[in-house]
Amino acid sequence: MKKYLMGIDIGTSACKAAIFDREGNVTASTAEEYPVYYPREGWAEQDPEDWWAAVCRAIKRLLRDGKIRPEEIAGVGIDGQSWSAIALDEEGQVLTNTPIWMDTRSQSVCDRLNEEIGPETIFQVAGNSLQPSYTTGKILWYKENLPEIYGKIHKILQSNSFIVYRLTRAITQDISQGYGLHCFDMRRGVWDGNLCERLGIPMEFLPEIVSCDRIVGTVTGEAAALCGLAEGTPVAAGGLDAACGTLGAGVIHPGETQEQGGQAGGMSICLDSYKADPRLILGYHVVPGQWLLQGGTTGGGGVMRWFEQEFAGQERLLEKELGKSSLDQLNDLARQVPPGSEGLVFLPYMAGERSPIWNPHAKGVFYGLDFSKTKGHMVRACMEGVALSLRHNLETAGEAGAEPSVLRAMGGSANSRLWTQIKADVTGKTIVVPASDTATTLGAAILAGVGVGFYRDYEEAISLTVKETRRHVPDPENREIYDREYALYLKLYQSLSSLMTGQD
Repeated sequence: MKKYLMGIDIGTSACKAAIFDREGNVTASTAEEYPVYYPREGWAEQDPEDWWAAVCRAIKRLLRDGKIRPEEIAGVGIDGQSWSAIALDEEGQVLTNTPIWMDTRSQSVCDRLNEEIGPETIFQVAGNSLQPSYTTGKILWYKENLPEIYGKIHKILQSNSFIVYRLTRAITQDISQGYGLHCFDMRRGVWDGNLCERLGIPMEFLPEIVSCDRIVGTVTGEAAALCGLAEGTPVAAGGLDAACGTLGAGVIHPGETQEQGGQAGGMSICLDSYKADPRLILGYHVVPGQWLLQGGTTGGGGVMRWFEQEFAGQERLLEKELGKSSLDQLNDLARQVPPGSEGLVFLPYMAGERSPIWNPHAKGVFYGLDFSKTKGHMVRACMEGVALSLRHNLETAGEAGAEPSVLRAMGGSANSRLWTQIKADVTGKTIVVPASDTATTLGAAILAGVGVGFYRDYEEAISLTVKETRRHVPDPENREIYDREYALYLKLYQSLSSLMTGQD
């Protein structure tokens, strides 16, 4: 009897995978890390074969640790990071490492296209401004800088569709990842041939667009031998990680909003009508008939990951003695510091910044350091800086006509009660926390569940699987403090932006 669903998440730092029963309970979960390569300033790339190897290891471990027979898996859903440009040849071989969402090497390409075609013309079709983080510029960067690779390209895939291809040999493009290419018509959900031609992207590079819950194939015998799944297991097209996390957090109705606390930060507001703003990101939800107005930042949980790696050596040494992880110890230090970090403000632009400022040259900044400041001040300032970037995106969305009331948090950052409360206080929004660590893989699994009929529809899936674990209400006493900090945060960037970009 097929009793379970599997969700696979191709994240920036690791592949996460989990097996769920029909009620959304986690039977087994695991993560397999892989590297990000930074060969030059502004470059950030990964080898898709590292993803596939990690997926195979993760699936085998899931089945073993969960004591689950492969034949019990009813379907597999896959989500992945945005804006890859995976170049495959006709034999399905990866031609080069793919630039990922943090990569800004195509800035000059995007500048030229915006000048030649006009940013308004591009935005009118795509619903998004042309920036180097997206897939579009990366494809054309191949053409101008790697002509020998470009000449061999058969298809361009996204992170989740690449894993779908490895499992099933089906070449697809799910609709939620379409927003990465500016020849994608955001109103109609189809490729725009005219803009493809003007941008210089061959239509034959682009796979067929399919719904995210569509079963596009089944696990092949070759893939089954490598990963341990049963041959013939149904595989859904899957979708964008933020969109699957939004689904897994229970956001399926207009106005409901997901707050993202993974490597990247940001939010996704569910809409039932087209509502674009060039400062934000618009894409299709994995739920049919819905859009997501998104804010995507480079500074999310990755900020704390960086801080822990670089400055928490003492805490790592004390982990066994205290029975507490280094991150939990950093949380304790931050908890001793009052709201506002006594004037220490952090700009979390650790890999340039995406929305709403779209500055690939933006830098992380601590402002307000003096001899009274401690490690705890710096940790809390990091948390507050990420929360301030979230507020910046939420206020921009409000100006675009999308005003969320309650945020639903997901990602590892939501495990920190302190950080989540800071976000509530800074934004003035109540934050509900479902099962934060598994929201993204759950969303991917739900897509497969709907696709194979495991669930009647998304309403049934969410009612069965998504459960609130806690709720954070804004503390009104902190409002004035964070309003002042937010005003300083905005003024700091405005004052430093010309220095960051090298302009006089």
